[in-house]
Amino acid sequence: MPVRLGLGLPQNKQYDLGRDVPDVARTAEEIGYESLWVYERLLVPDPATQGLYGIEGLPWPDAYRGVAEPLVTLTLAAAATRRARLGSSVLVAPLHVPFQLAKALATLDAASGGRVVAGLGTGWSFDEYAAASVRPFEERGQVLDELIEVCRAVWGPDPVSYEGRVTTINPSVVGPKPARPIPILLAAGSRKARRRLVDHADGWLPVGMGGAEVLAAQWKELQELAAERGRTEPIQTVLRANTRYRPGGYDGADRPPFHGSVDQIVEDLLAHAEVGVDEILVDLQHDLRDAQELKDLAAEVYEKARAAGI
Repeated sequence: MPVRLGLGLPQNKQYDLGRDVPDVARTAEEIGYESLWVYERLLVPDPATQGLYGIEGLPWPDAYRGVAEPLVTLTLAAAATRRARLGSSVLVAPLHVPFQLAKALATLDAASGGRVVAGLGTGWSFDEYAAASVRPFEERGQVLDELIEVCRAVWGPDPVSYEGRVTTINPSVVGPKPARPIPILLAAGSRKARRRLVDHADGWLPVGMGGAEVLAAQWKELQELAAERGRTEPIQTVLRANTRYRPGGYDGADRPPFHGSVDQIVEDLLAHAEVGVDEILVDLQHDLRDAQELKDLAAEVYEKARAAGI
């Protein structure tokens, strides 16, 4: 069975959100993409105080200076489409009040006919935590644990009740309910995070940064951990492919994954698909000028990927 392909929606500052998000979403569905995805970036701090990914001196991409709110973006896409699933890779869970996020996701799922995929992570930006988190950065894992529990409670039968560190829900009716159980997928970079995934989540959201061999080793480790902990349910896998498109391509063997021409990007998609992931999210938006370029490139990548057997 071919790997499913998803497309990242246009959230960055060069796009006209009200016009381009629905347009790209509709076009992607027509092309054949089976899912549409968003990511979360609240702000860009002074690089002198915090580099990208917390790495001192690493500059932030200019495109991050104005990333659209993810759930608003998904809502625009939901209204413009009928079939494509609507996913986040990822929402930084501790930046959200658990009950409100659970209710928002349930509402979007009900409105879209059961198409939401809740991809969650803990993030890494101290400045984002300072601006918006419900608990300190050091407690991010505990907040994610609670948010997952709150989501399961809110999405389940009434009366809903919950008692946690951040959230208290006295026995209450909470609606609307999702159209179906919303899958929760986690980024899960550390071993502790992978245990959380195996025990409490439906799937995994890796990022294709180190090449197909690295992904294969990570996937093997996760499967072994699942076996150790007695998990029998399959783990859904959606790989994020952050592309950097260069029409002329890159020379040399040290080309980063998913960087270069369409042919080079598709070559990497094929290598990662062979690892055995269920789906690949192809995010093409970052180096493009406008929505027309994004739609054209998305169509070319999809056509060549399917021709290559992906």
